[in-house]
Amino acid sequence: MLSVAEFDVLAEQVSNWKRWGADDQLGTLNLITPDVVRRGTAAVLTGESFSPAMSLSLNGPQNGTGVPGRINPVRTMLAVNTPMSDAPDACAYSDDIVVTPTQAATHWDALSHRSHRGVMYNGVPADAVDASGATRLGIETAGTIVSRGILLDVARHLGVDRLPGRFGVTRAVLEAVEESQGVRVEEGDIVLVRTGQVSYFLAGDVPGYRRPVPALDYDAPLFFHERRAAAAIDNMPMELLPSNVEDLMLPVHVLCLVMMEMIQGQNWILEDLASACAKDRRYTFLLNFLLNATPERFLRSTGGLVNPVAVR
Repeated sequence: MLSVAEFDVLAEQVSNWKRWGADDQLGTLNLITPDVVRRGTAAVLTGESFSPAMSLSLNGPQNGTGVPGRINPVRTMLAVNTPMSDAPDACAYSDDIVVTPTQAATHWDALSHRSHRGVMYNGVPADAVDASGATRLGIETAGTIVSRGILLDVARHLGVDRLPGRFGVTRAVLEAVEESQGVRVEEGDIVLVRTGQVSYFLAGDVPGYRRPVPALDYDAPLFFHERRAAAAIDNMPMELLPSNVEDLMLPVHVLCLVMMEMIQGQNWILEDLASACAKDRRYTFLLNFLLNATPERFLRSTGGLVNPVAVR
Protein backbone atom coordinates (compact mmCIF):
# COMPACT_ATOMS: atom_id res chain seq x y z
CA MET A 1 0.00 0.00 0.00
CA LEU A 2 1.42 3.36 -1.07
CA SER A 3 1.28 6.17 1.48
CA VAL A 4 -0.09 9.61 0.63
CA ALA A 5 3.42 11.08 0.98
CA GLU A 6 4.79 8.50 -1.47
CA PHE A 7 1.93 9.26 -3.83
CA ASP A 8 2.82 12.95 -3.76
CA VAL A 9 6.36 12.09 -4.85
CA LEU A 10 4.93 10.02 -7.71
CA ALA A 11 2.66 12.90 -8.70
CA GLU A 12 5.65 15.23 -8.99
CA GLN A 13 7.44 12.66 -11.16
CA VAL A 14 4.69 12.59 -13.79
CA SER A 15 3.67 16.26 -13.61
CA ASN A 16 3.51 18.21 -16.86
CA TRP A 17 2.34 21.45 -15.26
CA LYS A 18 3.56 24.51 -17.19
CA ARG A 19 5.44 22.29 -19.67
CA TRP A 20 3.45 23.78 -22.56
CA GLY A 21 2.73 27.09 -20.87
CA ALA A 22 0.44 28.28 -18.10
CA ASP A 23 -2.60 28.51 -20.39
CA ASP A 24 -2.23 25.13 -22.11
CA GLN A 25 -5.34 22.93 -22.30
CA LEU A 26 -4.03 20.13 -24.55
CA GLY A 27 -1.44 18.45 -22.36
CA THR A 28 -0.01 15.27 -23.85
CA LEU A 29 -2.07 15.82 -27.01
CA ASN A 30 0.61 18.42 -27.83
CA LEU A 31 2.83 15.43 -28.54
CA ILE A 32 0.73 14.30 -31.51
CA THR A 33 2.65 16.14 -34.21
CA PRO A 34 2.32 15.78 -38.01
CA ASP A 35 5.36 13.49 -37.89
CA VAL A 36 3.55 11.22 -35.42
CA VAL A 37 0.49 11.06 -37.69
CA ARG A 38 2.71 10.22 -40.68
CA ARG A 39 4.30 7.47 -38.62
CA GLY A 40 0.84 6.09 -38.03
CA THR A 41 -0.22 6.19 -41.65
CA ALA A 42 3.02 4.44 -42.66
CA ALA A 43 2.10 1.56 -40.33
CA VAL A 44 -1.14 0.79 -42.20
CA LEU A 45 -0.44 -2.43 -44.15
CA THR A 46 -3.66 -4.37 -44.75
CA GLY A 47 -6.31 -1.65 -44.72
CA GLU A 48 -8.44 -3.56 -42.20
CA SER A 49 -10.49 -1.32 -39.92
CA PHE A 50 -11.96 -1.91 -36.49
CA SER A 51 -14.18 0.16 -34.22
CA PRO A 52 -13.49 -0.45 -30.51
CA ALA A 53 -16.70 1.37 -29.54
CA MET A 54 -19.67 0.10 -27.55
CA SER A 55 -23.12 0.69 -28.97
CA LEU A 56 -25.08 3.50 -27.35
CA SER A 57 -28.15 1.84 -25.87
CA LEU A 58 -30.07 1.07 -22.69
CA ASN A 59 -28.08 -2.17 -22.52
CA GLY A 60 -24.81 -0.36 -21.77
CA PRO A 61 -22.64 -0.75 -18.67
CA GLN A 62 -24.04 2.18 -16.67
CA ASN A 63 -26.81 1.41 -14.20
CA GLY A 64 -26.73 4.51 -12.02
CA THR A 65 -25.14 2.79 -9.02
CA GLY A 66 -21.42 3.30 -9.60
CA VAL A 67 -21.66 7.06 -10.15
CA PRO A 68 -24.99 8.62 -9.07
CA GLY A 69 -27.03 9.74 -12.05
CA ARG A 70 -24.79 8.15 -14.67
CA ILE A 71 -27.20 6.12 -16.77
CA ASN A 72 -27.17 4.41 -20.13
CA PRO A 73 -28.26 6.47 -23.16
CA VAL A 74 -32.02 6.96 -23.50
CA ARG A 75 -33.27 7.31 -27.08
CA THR A 76 -36.84 8.48 -27.74
CA MET A 77 -38.67 9.04 -31.02
CA LEU A 78 -39.78 12.61 -31.60
CA ALA A 79 -41.61 11.83 -34.84
CA VAL A 80 -42.43 8.64 -36.72
CA ASN A 81 -43.27 8.99 -40.42
CA THR A 82 -44.92 12.33 -39.73
CA PRO A 83 -46.17 14.14 -42.89
CA MET A 84 -44.52 17.50 -43.56
CA SER A 85 -47.82 18.97 -44.76
CA ASP A 86 -51.46 18.09 -45.50
CA ALA A 87 -50.75 17.57 -49.19
CA PRO A 88 -51.47 14.01 -50.34
CA ASP A 89 -47.97 13.59 -51.76
CA ALA A 90 -46.12 15.25 -48.87
CA CYS A 91 -42.96 13.60 -47.70
CA ALA A 92 -42.78 12.39 -44.12
CA TYR A 93 -39.99 12.50 -41.58
CA SER A 94 -38.81 10.58 -38.52
CA ASP A 95 -36.65 12.09 -35.77
CA ASP A 96 -35.33 10.93 -32.45
CA ILE A 97 -33.54 12.40 -29.45
CA VAL A 98 -30.84 10.96 -27.19
CA VAL A 99 -30.24 11.83 -23.55
CA THR A 100 -26.94 10.47 -22.27
CA PRO A 101 -24.07 11.07 -19.88
CA THR A 102 -20.90 11.81 -21.80
CA GLN A 103 -19.14 9.00 -19.89
CA ALA A 104 -21.84 6.46 -20.77
CA ALA A 105 -20.15 4.06 -23.19
CA THR A 106 -16.82 4.31 -25.03
CA HIS A 107 -15.43 7.71 -24.12
CA TRP A 108 -12.51 9.94 -23.26
CA ASP A 109 -12.38 11.62 -19.86
CA ALA A 110 -11.73 15.32 -20.31
CA LEU A 111 -9.10 17.02 -18.18
CA SER A 112 -11.93 18.77 -16.34
CA HIS A 113 -13.32 15.40 -15.22
CA ARG A 114 -11.19 15.29 -12.06
CA SER A 115 -9.72 17.72 -9.57
CA HIS A 116 -7.45 17.07 -6.60
CA ARG A 117 -6.99 19.29 -3.58
CA GLY A 118 -9.02 22.01 -5.22
CA VAL A 119 -7.23 22.20 -8.57
CA MET A 120 -7.19 20.62 -12.01
CA TYR A 121 -4.35 20.44 -14.54
CA ASN A 122 -1.90 23.37 -14.53
CA GLY A 123 -3.36 24.60 -11.27
CA VAL A 124 -6.70 25.58 -12.83
CA PRO A 125 -9.12 26.03 -9.90
CA ALA A 126 -11.68 23.28 -9.55
CA ASP A 127 -14.46 25.87 -9.60
CA ALA A 128 -13.71 26.41 -13.29
CA VAL A 129 -16.30 23.63 -13.56
CA ASP A 130 -19.65 25.04 -12.50
CA ALA A 131 -23.34 24.63 -13.29
CA SER A 132 -22.66 25.79 -16.86
CA GLY A 133 -20.06 23.07 -17.36
CA ALA A 134 -16.29 23.20 -17.76
CA THR A 135 -15.23 26.76 -18.49
CA ARG A 136 -11.65 25.45 -18.82
CA LEU A 137 -10.30 22.05 -19.90
CA GLY A 138 -13.56 20.89 -21.51
CA ILE A 139 -13.47 18.02 -23.99
CA GLU A 140 -13.81 20.42 -26.94
CA THR A 141 -10.28 21.65 -26.26
CA ALA A 142 -8.95 18.21 -27.29
CA GLY A 143 -9.64 18.99 -30.93
CA THR A 144 -8.95 16.28 -33.50
CA ILE A 145 -7.22 13.16 -32.21
CA VAL A 146 -5.57 11.08 -34.93
CA SER A 147 -2.38 9.25 -34.04
CA ARG A 148 -0.55 5.97 -34.14
CA GLY A 149 -1.99 3.40 -31.77
CA ILE A 150 -0.38 0.41 -30.10
CA LEU A 151 -2.29 -2.41 -28.46
CA LEU A 152 -0.68 -3.91 -25.37
CA ASP A 153 -2.53 -7.22 -24.96
CA VAL A 154 -1.84 -7.99 -21.31
CA ALA A 155 -4.30 -10.89 -21.13
CA ARG A 156 -2.90 -12.74 -24.14
CA HIS A 157 0.67 -12.07 -22.95
CA LEU A 158 -0.16 -13.91 -19.73
CA GLY A 159 -1.92 -16.73 -21.58
CA VAL A 160 -5.49 -16.04 -20.46
CA ASP A 161 -8.66 -14.80 -22.15
CA ARG A 162 -9.36 -12.45 -19.27
CA LEU A 163 -7.21 -11.29 -16.38
CA PRO A 164 -8.50 -12.16 -12.91
CA GLY A 165 -10.35 -9.53 -10.91
CA ARG A 166 -8.11 -7.08 -9.03
CA PHE A 167 -5.09 -7.94 -11.19
CA GLY A 168 -2.90 -4.85 -11.13
CA VAL A 169 -1.47 -3.79 -14.49
CA THR A 170 1.73 -2.16 -13.31
CA ARG A 171 4.50 -0.30 -15.10
CA ALA A 172 6.55 -3.51 -15.11
CA VAL A 173 3.69 -5.48 -16.68
CA LEU A 174 3.29 -2.93 -19.47
CA GLU A 175 7.03 -2.98 -20.15
CA ALA A 176 7.02 -6.79 -20.27
CA VAL A 177 4.13 -6.88 -22.75
CA GLU A 178 5.78 -4.24 -24.88
CA GLU A 179 8.99 -6.27 -25.04
CA SER A 180 7.29 -9.60 -25.72
CA GLN A 181 5.26 -8.15 -28.59
CA GLY A 182 8.28 -6.49 -30.15
CA VAL A 183 6.75 -3.02 -30.09
CA ARG A 184 7.97 0.22 -28.60
CA VAL A 185 5.58 2.91 -27.49
CA GLU A 186 6.84 6.25 -28.76
CA GLU A 187 6.03 9.89 -28.19
CA GLY A 188 2.51 10.78 -29.28
CA ASP A 189 1.25 7.19 -29.49
CA ILE A 190 -2.10 6.13 -28.07
CA VAL A 191 -1.80 2.94 -26.04
CA LEU A 192 -4.76 0.56 -25.82
CA VAL A 193 -4.53 -1.82 -22.86
CA ARG A 194 -6.41 -5.11 -23.14
CA THR A 195 -7.34 -7.00 -19.98
CA GLY A 196 -10.18 -9.06 -21.49
CA GLN A 197 -12.63 -7.63 -18.94
CA VAL A 198 -15.01 -6.45 -21.66
CA SER A 199 -15.81 -10.09 -22.46
CA TYR A 200 -18.19 -10.00 -19.48
CA PHE A 201 -20.07 -7.12 -21.08
CA LEU A 202 -20.16 -8.79 -24.49
CA ALA A 203 -21.68 -11.88 -22.84
CA GLY A 204 -24.41 -9.74 -21.26
CA ASP A 205 -23.00 -9.89 -17.72
CA VAL A 206 -22.95 -6.20 -16.78
CA PRO A 207 -22.42 -6.78 -13.03
CA GLY A 208 -19.43 -9.01 -13.81
CA TYR A 209 -18.04 -6.35 -16.13
CA ARG A 210 -18.28 -3.60 -13.54
CA ARG A 211 -16.17 -5.11 -10.75
CA PRO A 212 -13.93 -6.43 -9.40
CA VAL A 213 -11.82 -5.54 -12.42
CA PRO A 214 -8.24 -6.01 -13.56
CA ALA A 215 -6.95 -2.51 -14.23
CA LEU A 216 -4.05 -0.09 -14.09
CA ASP A 217 -2.19 0.14 -10.79
CA TYR A 218 -0.83 3.40 -9.38
CA ASP A 219 2.60 3.21 -11.05
CA ALA A 220 1.29 2.56 -14.58
CA PRO A 221 1.19 6.34 -15.28
CA LEU A 222 4.99 6.32 -15.00
CA PHE A 223 5.06 4.15 -18.13
CA PHE A 224 2.86 6.56 -20.09
CA HIS A 225 4.80 9.55 -18.83
CA GLU A 226 8.16 8.10 -19.82
CA ARG A 227 6.82 7.11 -23.26
CA ARG A 228 4.94 10.44 -23.62
CA ALA A 229 1.75 8.68 -24.67
CA ALA A 230 -2.01 8.65 -24.05
CA ALA A 231 -3.99 5.59 -23.01
CA ALA A 232 -7.33 3.79 -23.10
CA ILE A 233 -8.51 0.50 -21.61
CA ASP A 234 -11.20 -2.15 -22.00
CA ASN A 235 -12.96 -1.64 -18.67
CA MET A 236 -15.01 0.99 -16.89
CA PRO A 237 -12.90 2.41 -14.04
CA MET A 238 -9.49 2.46 -15.80
CA GLU A 239 -7.84 1.61 -12.49
CA LEU A 240 -8.08 -0.68 -9.48
CA LEU A 241 -11.01 -0.21 -7.12
CA PRO A 242 -10.26 0.09 -4.28
CA SER A 243 -6.84 1.53 -5.03
CA ASN A 244 -3.48 0.55 -3.57
CA VAL A 245 -2.89 4.10 -2.33
CA GLU A 246 -3.70 4.88 1.27
CA ASP A 247 -6.86 6.98 1.72
CA LEU A 248 -7.04 7.90 -1.98
CA MET A 249 -9.62 6.70 -4.45
CA LEU A 250 -8.80 6.85 -8.17
CA PRO A 251 -5.11 7.80 -7.93
CA VAL A 252 -4.53 6.96 -11.61
CA HIS A 253 -7.19 9.51 -12.56
CA VAL A 254 -5.37 12.12 -10.48
CA LEU A 255 -1.98 11.26 -11.95
CA CYS A 256 -3.17 11.16 -15.57
CA LEU A 257 -5.81 13.89 -15.73
CA VAL A 258 -4.65 16.34 -13.07
CA MET A 259 -0.86 15.96 -13.01
CA MET A 260 0.18 14.58 -16.41
CA GLU A 261 -2.66 16.14 -18.42
CA MET A 262 -3.28 12.91 -20.31
CA ILE A 263 -6.83 12.23 -21.37
CA GLN A 264 -7.87 8.65 -20.72
CA GLY A 265 -10.42 6.34 -22.30
CA GLN A 266 -12.67 3.68 -20.86
CA ASN A 267 -15.06 1.00 -22.13
CA TRP A 268 -13.12 0.24 -25.32
CA ILE A 269 -13.88 -3.11 -26.99
CA LEU A 270 -10.54 -4.51 -28.13
CA GLU A 271 -11.41 -8.19 -28.72
CA ASP A 272 -11.66 -8.26 -32.54
CA LEU A 273 -8.63 -6.06 -32.97
CA ALA A 274 -6.61 -8.23 -30.59
CA SER A 275 -7.66 -11.43 -32.37
CA ALA A 276 -6.61 -10.05 -35.73
CA CYS A 277 -3.23 -9.03 -34.37
CA ALA A 278 -2.67 -12.38 -32.67
CA LYS A 279 -3.70 -14.33 -35.77
CA ASP A 280 -0.96 -13.04 -38.05
CA ARG A 281 1.61 -12.56 -35.27
CA ARG A 282 3.04 -9.43 -36.89
CA TYR A 283 3.00 -7.51 -33.65
CA THR A 284 5.75 -5.07 -34.51
CA PHE A 285 3.79 -3.76 -37.48
CA LEU A 286 0.19 -4.71 -37.08
CA LEU A 287 -0.17 -3.50 -33.53
CA ASN A 288 0.89 -0.12 -34.82
CA PHE A 289 -2.29 1.19 -36.37
CA LEU A 290 -3.69 4.55 -37.33
CA LEU A 291 -6.21 5.58 -34.71
CA ASN A 292 -8.90 8.18 -35.21
CA ALA A 293 -10.32 8.81 -31.76
CA THR A 294 -11.75 12.32 -31.89
CA PRO A 295 -14.38 12.91 -29.17
CA GLU A 296 -17.71 14.58 -29.85
CA ARG A 297 -17.27 18.31 -29.32
CA PHE A 298 -19.78 18.86 -26.55
CA LEU A 299 -18.91 22.35 -25.35
CA ARG A 300 -17.85 22.53 -21.70
CA SER A 301 -18.22 18.78 -21.25
CA THR A 302 -16.16 16.79 -18.77
CA GLY A 303 -16.14 13.78 -21.09
CA GLY A 304 -16.50 12.92 -24.74
CA LEU A 305 -18.31 10.03 -26.39
CA VAL A 306 -16.19 8.56 -29.14
CA ASN A 307 -16.43 6.02 -31.95
CA PRO A 308 -12.72 5.33 -32.52
CA VAL A 309 -11.55 3.68 -35.74
CA ALA A 310 -8.34 1.66 -35.88
CA VAL A 311 -6.90 1.04 -39.36
CA ARG A 312 -4.20 -1.61 -39.65
